[in-house]
Amino acid sequence: MSASLTRVLLLLCLCIAAATMRTEEAAGGGGYMKYKDPKQPLNTRINDLLSRMTLEEKIGQMTQIERIVASAEVMNKYYIGSVFSGAVSVPSEKDSAETWVTMVNDFQKGSLSTRLGIPMIYGIDAVHGHNNVYKATIFPHNVGLGATRDPELVKRIGAATALEVRATGIPYVFAPCIAVCRDPRWGRCYESYSEDHKVVQAMTQIIPGLQGDIPPNSRKGVPFLAAGNKKVAACAKHYVGDGGTTKGIDEDNTVINRHGLLSIHMPPYYNSIIEGVATIMVSYSSWNGVKMHANRDLVTGFLKNTLRFRGFVISDFMGIDRITSPAYANYSYSITAGINAGIDMIMVPYNYTEFIDGLTFQAKNKIIPMSRIDDAVRRILRVKFIMGLFENPLADLSLVNQLGSQEHRDLAREAVRRSLVLLKNGESADKPLLPLPKKTSKILVAGSHADNLGYQCGGWTIEWQGSSGNDLTHGTTILTSIKNTVDPETEVVYKENPDAEYVKSNDFSYAIVVVGEPPYAETFGDSLTLTLPDAGLKTITNVCGAVKCVVIIISGRPVVIQPYVPLLDALVAAWLPGSEGQGVADVLFGDYGFTGKLSRTWFKTVDQLPMNVGDPHYDPLFPFGFGLTTTPTKAN
Repeated sequence: MSASLTRVLLLLCLCIAAATMRTEEAAGGGGYMKYKDPKQPLNTRINDLLSRMTLEEKIGQMTQIERIVASAEVMNKYYIGSVFSGAVSVPSEKDSAETWVTMVNDFQKGSLSTRLGIPMIYGIDAVHGHNNVYKATIFPHNVGLGATRDPELVKRIGAATALEVRATGIPYVFAPCIAVCRDPRWGRCYESYSEDHKVVQAMTQIIPGLQGDIPPNSRKGVPFLAAGNKKVAACAKHYVGDGGTTKGIDEDNTVINRHGLLSIHMPPYYNSIIEGVATIMVSYSSWNGVKMHANRDLVTGFLKNTLRFRGFVISDFMGIDRITSPAYANYSYSITAGINAGIDMIMVPYNYTEFIDGLTFQAKNKIIPMSRIDDAVRRILRVKFIMGLFENPLADLSLVNQLGSQEHRDLAREAVRRSLVLLKNGESADKPLLPLPKKTSKILVAGSHADNLGYQCGGWTIEWQGSSGNDLTHGTTILTSIKNTVDPETEVVYKENPDAEYVKSNDFSYAIVVVGEPPYAETFGDSLTLTLPDAGLKTITNVCGAVKCVVIIISGRPVVIQPYVPLLDALVAAWLPGSEGQGVADVLFGDYGFTGKLSRTWFKTVDQLPMNVGDPHYDPLFPFGFGLTTTPTKAN
C-alpha cells in the first residue's frame, strides 16, 4: 500500500470517528457537554443545549401540564417542560410537606431520565402565602398589604412565602399579581395592591423577597434567582390591563388608549423587570377588543423587544383556548395565535397530546417559524439554568419545618396589624371608642365572620373559592383573638346573629360586630351591587342600634356601607386578614395603634363606579389614603 493511500485511509478513519463522536454528543450520550458545566457562561450553556434538541424535545419544554395528568412516564415520553398545581390540586387532603416533596421529585426523576436530562420546573399559586397547602401561613391578601404602604414588609412576606413553598419541594410561584384594579366590582380586586399604580409599583418589592436581591449592574431584563434552595422564581401577572375591564367584569375588555394603558397598567411591569422577575403571565382579558393571549404587539413588540424582558412568558390556565369565542372553538388557530404572539410556555393543562401534536404540525409546516420555537425554548432554558435546576434538580426535606413556622405566623400577624384601616372612631375626635378597654364586665361578639377562619382568609385558601368554617387549615379566628386579649375577668359572649331584644337585655359594655363578604375567587366574585349579605346587615342593625359597637368588615374590597355609618360608633376595614386573626385584637385593644391607609377609594354608591383618585367626579365616602390613627395604650 502506498504512503499516500495510507494517509488518505487514516484521514478517512479520523473523519468517521469525529462524526461518530459528534453524533453521540448530539444524542446526549457520554463525553463532555458544555450545557452540563456550571462554569460555562449562561448563553454558552443555552446555545449548546438548544443545538442538541430535537423538535419534539423543544415542544415538550413549551408544554406545562397539571399534576393530575402528570407522571414520571409522561415526563419522560413527552419531554414535558413544566408541571403545576391548579387550584385545589394537591396530592391528597391535608398533606404534609414531605408528601409534596416526594411527588415533585417523582415527576423530576422522569424528566432527568430523558436523553438530555433537562429538569422540569414545578409551579403553584402562592398568592397570599403558600395558600394551597395545609398548615401553611396565610398572609393578608394584597388589598390589605397595599394599605400598609410598606414595601419592606411585603418583601419579608415574599421571603417567608418562598421558604414555605420550597419546604414542599416547589421552586416556582404564580405570584405576584400586579394588577391595578380600577373597579372594585372585579372579583379579583383583592389580588391587587391598589387602584394607584405607584402603590402597586412599590409593592413589587415582593419579587426580590421571593427571588432574592438582584445584584447591582445586572443586565436589565435578564431574570434572576439567588443561589441555594431558599428562593423561588416569581411570575408577574396578568399582562396587561387585567384590572381595567369594563364594569370590572373578569377576563373582559379593557377599553383605554395606549397612553392610558402604558401609564396606569404597565408601570408595575417596569419595576418587576428591573427587579429580575423570571416569568410573566399573560391576562385572559382583552385590550380594546384584542385578546392579550393573541396580542403580538404587546407581548413580543413591547414586553420582549421594547422592555427587553428575557425571562419566559407563560399563558394562563387554558389561556390560548379562550382566544376564540366560545373557548376551544378552533384550537389549531389558538395555538398559532398564542405562540406567534410570543407566549413561550403554554399552561395546557390537561390535553397535552393535542397541544403537542398541533404545535408539531405547525412547526413542521412552517406555520409557526422555527425561530419562534427557538426563542421560546431559549427563554425557558435561561430561567432553568438561572434557577440552578441543572445542578440541583431534586428537593430535599431540609426546609420542611419552615411550613407554617411561628416566625412566619408572627410576620403575618404584624401584616394584619399594619393592614387594618380605621374609618370611624366615635362621634367626634374627642370621644373615641377605640382602643377598647380589655377589662370590663361583659362584651358581645357577633357576626358571621367573627369565628370563621375560612371567611377571614377569603378565596385562594386551600380551596380555589375559599370555604367556610375553622377546619380548613391552622390559624386564629378573630373571636379567639379577642378571648386571648381581654382581661381574664371580662366575660366574652358570642352570638352570631342576635336579635335587638337580646342585645338590649344583656347589659353589654360594648359589642364587636364582624361581618363581610363570603369568600370567592375570580369570576365568581364579580359583583355589580357590592352589598353585604342581608344577615350581616341585620346583625349591624340589631347590635349597633342597642349598644355601643365597633363594626369590622372582612372583605376583598370596599362595599356598600354608607347607610349604616351613622349607626356605628367605630368602623374598621380588615380586608381579608388570613390565618393570623390575633393581629386584629392587637390593634383593637390598643397593644398597637391603627396605621393603615386606604389603598382603594371607598365609594358611597355603586352608581359612582368606576371612581378612582384623581377622577374629576371624585366624591368618595372615604378617600384614597384615608385612615384614622390611634396611639398604643402600652409600650411595645
